[in-house]
Amino acid sequence: MLSLSLRIAVKALGRHKLRTALTMLGMMIGVAAVITIVALGTGAQETVSSDIQSAGTTLINVRSGNYTRGGEESNIAAGLGSAKTLNIGDAEAIAKLDGLRGVAPIVRMRGWVAGGGSRDFTSVMGTSEAWPAVYSERMVKGRFLRASDVRDSSAVAVLGPNLRDKLFGDENPVGESVQIHNQAFKVVGVLDTSDEDQAESVYIPYPVLEKILDATNLHQITVAAVHAGDTTEISQKIRDLLRERHRLNSAELAERMRRTGLGGDQMPRSGVGVADDFTVKTQAAEALTKGLYTSVAAFILANMPKVDQVNMQEMAGTLSRAGSTMTALLVAIATISLVVGGIGIMNIMLVSVTERTREIGIRRAVGARARHVLMQFLVEAVTLGMCGGGAGIILGFVASWAVSALLDWPTSVSFQAILLAVGISAAVGVFFGFYPAERAARLDPIEALRHE
Repeated sequence: MLSLSLRIAVKALGRHKLRTALTMLGMMIGVAAVITIVALGTGAQETVSSDIQSAGTTLINVRSGNYTRGGEESNIAAGLGSAKTLNIGDAEAIAKLDGLRGVAPIVRMRGWVAGGGSRDFTSVMGTSEAWPAVYSERMVKGRFLRASDVRDSSAVAVLGPNLRDKLFGDENPVGESVQIHNQAFKVVGVLDTSDEDQAESVYIPYPVLEKILDATNLHQITVAAVHAGDTTEISQKIRDLLRERHRLNSAELAERMRRTGLGGDQMPRSGVGVADDFTVKTQAAEALTKGLYTSVAAFILANMPKVDQVNMQEMAGTLSRAGSTMTALLVAIATISLVVGGIGIMNIMLVSVTERTREIGIRRAVGARARHVLMQFLVEAVTLGMCGGGAGIILGFVASWAVSALLDWPTSVSFQAILLAVGISAAVGVFFGFYPAERAARLDPIEALRHE
């Protein structure tokens, strides 16, 4: 019966193609509005989330060596002060921890960078392909380093925007060559960053810079957590992991250092093992403790979980407010558009019932029941709504792409939005088509047959 009703509906709608198309137009615009606004809202929330995460609250810096000035006064182990205690194995081990967005090994030096007829004394950063994910950076031109560049120690470089301006001016440097430490590097991209230090730097694969420095150690490992509220907990996990990897929990090592006096003030006052030979700090902790006395800084660090919790609440509140605003806008516009489309469907179905009154009478006379007539017109209304909804989905994709391309506004069309549009199309067809269908089903067969 459903299949028969669907065939009748298609034939009936096909008899008046222009009228059907105009009726579908209202539904199409309503569904396209839903798709487009959901895409804009989702894109905006993702942008807000990305901006909050890139504000530094999710970053953790692991530096080689450990020295705390005045730590003895606050019963804090001062550390050994060594600057060659981190390696790529440490970075790979940290990357296996849960809750991380990225891990970037870093080797640094300052030197001359020449290219485009100019040169500049600046920071040379040896890193990996994980840098953009860690710092949420994009590219102005070209690309960043790839895993194959790091693996093969390729002589490629990425310029910060300020360094690009100093060396090449307004010209596109991608494909050009720069000289670093008397070695030629091919420029493959220009980084898009607002950080002053990063904008002045040049980025090359860290194995290449290690070779230039004749070293195998890392100066720093920068870790990005997925959630701002997890940074303190992840910092502690990193510290425990590195102490285990560097064998700093060894009671035998601690006892030997005590006997020989090698540890000195660097030995912890309590516990097993020796002080860290590395430093782990969240970027939020570094900002809060910068320039403070050691005792005050130690108090702040002890309460960092509470600070992280505040950051997380602020982020959640910002996202919630942005989401609520977008949802309200979606409901308002979609409701107006869909009501207009639904009224169009109801209007055309009432006209169709009037035009086909004699047809209804004949069907009832040959044995069709009221529920069969109800189903026939209800299926026709749903078909009208679904066809308009399908066309609206396509229009919504096109509109989302056009807004993103013309206004540079981020959009994201989700599968849930498509399902929502399909569901709304069917629901509108049922809701606004039920009254005309019920009116058709209630027609008296005798009166219907007399209708001219």
